[in-house]
Amino acid sequence: MTAIEHLVTSGTFSLDGGTWDVDNNVWIVGDDSEVIVIDPAHDVNAIAEKVGAREVKAILLTHGHDDHVGVVRDFAHRVGNPPVHLNPADHVLWDMTYDSYRPDAEISDGDTWNVGGVRVKALHTPGHSPGSTCFFIETGLPVPASAGAGSAVGPVLFSGDTLFHGGPGATGRSHSSFDTIIESIRDVLFKLPAATVVLTGHGPSTSIGSEAPSLEGWIKRGE
Repeated sequence: MTAIEHLVTSGTFSLDGGTWDVDNNVWIVGDDSEVIVIDPAHDVNAIAEKVGAREVKAILLTHGHDDHVGVVRDFAHRVGNPPVHLNPADHVLWDMTYDSYRPDAEISDGDTWNVGGVRVKALHTPGHSPGSTCFFIETGLPVPASAGAGSAVGPVLFSGDTLFHGGPGATGRSHSSFDTIIESIRDVLFKLPAATVVLTGHGPSTSIGSEAPSLEGWIKRGE
């Protein structure tokens, strides 16, 4: 049976001379034999234990900030070196973490991956970072209770740091843009079905239907 699994890992995020403690959501999609891991952050051992003996078909990265990519090389080595995917517009951030190591594959808008009988589709949603990418599964899947969505079942969006419960991701640091993230949310994410469950990069889940009515308020509030 295809399912979404969730764990929270803890570490730090550093950019523009500052460092902050953060908890990251790590998402695993698949069945008893194969999985895709989205944003394996901070704790290689915990994520590898969650994956177990299953084949990791791909590692998908929503963006290049160090809290999302800092242990990707070590995690990939730990689970058999599956291809690591990142939108190339975020190499500017990736290169702040790695000198010579690069992702194995570039993500373009509309790219798809198949795992456990479901299709995962890339949606380029710049703003939090130039290459920020969300991943959409149109098939209705149960969401783990740990995500804070209750027993929700529906289309699923892994939103990274583009859309959170209560608003857009941060845009006050280097390589980000408030106007751009609003455009991405309005023109891409809010075109998805209202029932779409939004599984975020940090914090609790939400839904497209819950967030869409707040768009104008976010715009008025500004960055």
